[in-house]
Amino acid sequence: QVRLVESGGGSVQPGGSLKLSCAASGFMFDAWSMSWFRRVPGKNEREALACNGGINDYTDSALHRFIISRDSDKKTVYLQMNNLEPEDAGMYFCAAKRDWNYCNPPLWRAEKNMDYFGRGTLVTISS
Repeated sequence: QVRLVESGGGSVQPGGSLKLSCAASGFMFDAWSMSWFRRVPGKNEREALACNGGINDYTDSALHRFIISRDSDKKTVYLQMNNLEPEDAGMYFCAAKRDWNYCNPPLWRAEKNMDYFGRGTLVTISS
């Protein structure tokens, strides 16, 4: 059974940093691409941020501020977020795709193309 559990969310001041984690289980971690999405207040759909699988790919919202990485021994994918802005507040989700090389855009950037999502971790930005 595929399971993705996010952690690391919380409240941070503008300009601050957070590191999110996603613990994966129930599948061959190294054979899957892993990504991060978020849902911001007022929007129903999840926005793609970063993908690790074959290559690392970032959308404009994440480029130069966020870094995706994975630890295969721990079966965990991370999202280091720096210089956070009020617009970054929202629910952050980890996602998995059964394809080790899925991160060439644009396919991974559509949430409907991912196979599994976790329940999310909440990030708030407040001064």
